[in-house]
Amino acid sequence: MSQATSTAPATLFDKIWDAHVIEQLGDGWALLHIDRQLLHDMSGSRSFHELNERALEAAQPQLSFATPDHTVSSAPGRTSSTSPLCTRLEQGARQHRIRFFGLGEKGQGIVHVMGPELGIVLPGSTVICGDSHTCTNGALGAVAFGVGTSELTHALATQTLMQRKPRNMRLRFTGTLALRVSAKDMILHAIATLGAAAGTGYAIEYDGPAVSALSVEARMTLCNLSIEMGARVGMVAPDEKVFSWLAGRRFAPAGALFGEAVAHWRTLCSDDEACFDREETFDIGRLAPQLTWGTSPEHCIAVDGNVPRDDEAPDDARRAAWRDARAYMDLAPGARLLGQRVDRVFIGSCANSRLEDLRTAAALLGSARVAPHVEAWVVPGSEDVSRAARAEGLDKRFRDAGFLWREPGCSMCVAANGDTAEPGQRVVSTSNRNFVGRQGPGVRTHLASPATAVASALAGELADPRQL
Repeated sequence: MSQATSTAPATLFDKIWDAHVIEQLGDGWALLHIDRQLLHDMSGSRSFHELNERALEAAQPQLSFATPDHTVSSAPGRTSSTSPLCTRLEQGARQHRIRFFGLGEKGQGIVHVMGPELGIVLPGSTVICGDSHTCTNGALGAVAFGVGTSELTHALATQTLMQRKPRNMRLRFTGTLALRVSAKDMILHAIATLGAAAGTGYAIEYDGPAVSALSVEARMTLCNLSIEMGARVGMVAPDEKVFSWLAGRRFAPAGALFGEAVAHWRTLCSDDEACFDREETFDIGRLAPQLTWGTSPEHCIAVDGNVPRDDEAPDDARRAAWRDARAYMDLAPGARLLGQRVDRVFIGSCANSRLEDLRTAAALLGSARVAPHVEAWVVPGSEDVSRAARAEGLDKRFRDAGFLWREPGCSMCVAANGDTAEPGQRVVSTSNRNFVGRQGPGVRTHLASPATAVASALAGELADPRQL
């Protein structure tokens, strides 16, 4: 890999990118060294198939890790036999000597949850996966991005990848979050303000006192939705919170090596005079809980707001998109979100299924119960999260309140595993996408934080968590 010789001020992204360049290819393209590959049952199984078709071997199998998450049911008692892709992933991983975390095994889970929690993802590393939400891992100070199946296959065979360098964007958050307002609300508000395409062609760094105040897990939520703004990369500079969080993780450096690693990780920050191609600042001191009303993450307003009317649209294209979204969601122009009947509530996904998310949700339950007509699910993000939650009694608190406790996986986020809602049902979901049919044909999805999801489950309608 090339060594940077320039002393010019650099961004965090530039420092990590430049350190991984093997060769500059011209016109902004470079051949990069890839430090880690994460593989799940959908894209990973296809990449193994491509390797075998071309008679190729994994170049450095110790740098790749595989787990089923997308196509496996979250129903209690589920087995890998319900997902042919899970079986193929395991077979491919065994053949190529890649570490595989099977159902029920410590380490199995949503690929973007288990990677950080096992210490597989480290500050300053390059991480890829055949999944757009790989940007989640940038919360640890890594350059992490989703790739296509052919790119994943190339990286498995060569430990390299040809990529075009994106521009730099910084989103700075100031102020202090109000009670029951979270990182999910911060990023949904940013997407609604800037638009779902604002980050296209950029690597985003999240910065500012409000970001520094977030826990490591909350930063993962922030970075997770970077792709919903169009950016493949979202990052937060690593700090003492990250170093403490990584200490003792299964695949993180240990002993003296950990101290040496931390000494290097402390250099991973944007220089004071570093130049960003675009910068935006958000004061979140008065931010309300956010809730989507339409069929894009940018269709988002305060939970106590009103669905936009045609005369509020900035252009004809947006006006037409809003009309289509309102029709699909069965919402009238100017309608209040609060009070809309809810059929399902889903707490899970790579956006909000970590232990901190479940603790936050459980703490709001009190002695209340889920409304009789609502089916509410909690799906932990990994086997480790599930075990830790059960050890704290969180599963019992959810069950006592009327939630169904499920097995780790992507579940209702992606609807590729049998975990779907019924056509016409209205769902409050802590996931990251509310596209048409994302949670099943005709399903109407409202993206929200765990706090808003709990409030809505208890009320049986879209509800403000500040009123709990």
